[in-house]
Amino acid sequence: MVPQGSRAELEFGGPLGRLWGSGRVGEWTPTRLPPSPGAAALLLLLPATMFHLLLVARSGPARLLGPPPYLPELEELWSPWALLLCLTWLGLQAALYLLPARKVAEGQELKDKSRLSYPINGFQALVLTALLVGLGVLAGLPLSALPEMLLPLAFAATLIAFIFSLLLYLKALVAPASALAPGGNSGNPIYDFFLGRELNPRICSFDFKYFCELRPGLIGWVLINLALLMQEAELRGSPSLAMWLVNGFQLLYVGDALWHEEAVLTTMDIIHDGFGFMLAFGDLAWVPFTYSLQAQFLLYHPEPLGLPLASVICLINGQSGRGSTLPPPFIRSLFIQHPRAVGYYIFRGANSQKNTFRKNPSDPRVAGVSHLLPYFYLLYFTALLVHREARDEQQCLRKYGLAWHAYCRRVPYRIVPYIY
Repeated sequence: MVPQGSRAELEFGGPLGRLWGSGRVGEWTPTRLPPSPGAAALLLLLPATMFHLLLVARSGPARLLGPPPYLPELEELWSPWALLLCLTWLGLQAALYLLPARKVAEGQELKDKSRLSYPINGFQALVLTALLVGLGVLAGLPLSALPEMLLPLAFAATLIAFIFSLLLYLKALVAPASALAPGGNSGNPIYDFFLGRELNPRICSFDFKYFCELRPGLIGWVLINLALLMQEAELRGSPSLAMWLVNGFQLLYVGDALWHEEAVLTTMDIIHDGFGFMLAFGDLAWVPFTYSLQAQFLLYHPEPLGLPLASVICLINGQSGRGSTLPPPFIRSLFIQHPRAVGYYIFRGANSQKNTFRKNPSDPRVAGVSHLLPYFYLLYFTALLVHREARDEQQCLRKYGLAWHAYCRRVPYRIVPYIY
């Protein structure tokens, strides 16, 4: 708590954060709005945005900023089979999580000076899932029917996220003070439900937050992409080259994240944020159903793409890992792919350097568009990246002090060199 009458630091920062009630909880001043109205609004806004994107992607105009083409009836959203499918998927990924891991890593030091152990077997889960899905398809599994179930599946995942978050909140009420997260322990039920009250909720060695962070959502994302590819093959005789590229590049993204799974143990999601609705909904619903937006768009709005342009796209994605500075072409088909390359480069480079710095701050390695919808991922992650960078700045300054100032002098630009 800050001294009486002083200005509370805004964890999310700025007037927008105050408007949404996302400043540091428990620190009240006359100039700050309470957090619960913002958290309550986000509880509705996030699912509504996801359903808006799903509806717009399959509509003719595909207008991101316009109203949805229609409001689905409850009968279109609710399906017990979709709920059963979601629960089966979570059960499968939980079973793969419990398999013997190639490595067990220790997390960061907690308040009580202890360290938790985490199985590093996410890539193994991806490979085994691919084998099981492949065997299922050979046995007649109608995977191409999955795109027609996206709305009820998203509804079921949202319902699971709400119920799961409620159970997590109730569990956190009996958790010891040392197990609570810094930000979600405000005493405000709505805010704590949204942000997450307990830092590392577990049953025995099963860590719910770590499990959800990369497993069901990311692997579910590439599964939905594959289903969209198979449905396009049924509709048009073969998948388009653009659909192949989207599947390939996004599979690379997911495979890279799971191969480097240990790096997630130093991220803010794991070491600082509690596990509540914000992360549960994001991991279980937002990731698989909005990150597959490009493949959904291509299914309903096919984009012609020739081999020369596809070769340039592959070159850009290949060079992105080596710091390519190729200028972005002003072609829509390329733009659908190119943000992935830029995002991958920024994501992997930034997370690798943050992971290295947190472990050892002295490490020397730390030194023309007709549709807006396909760009949602780029727009969303640009805003998320700026927002997350501001949070990281405050957390790193608080944790490392003078070492962080020294790092900033060596690395003066926050995200884009010579720009920001």
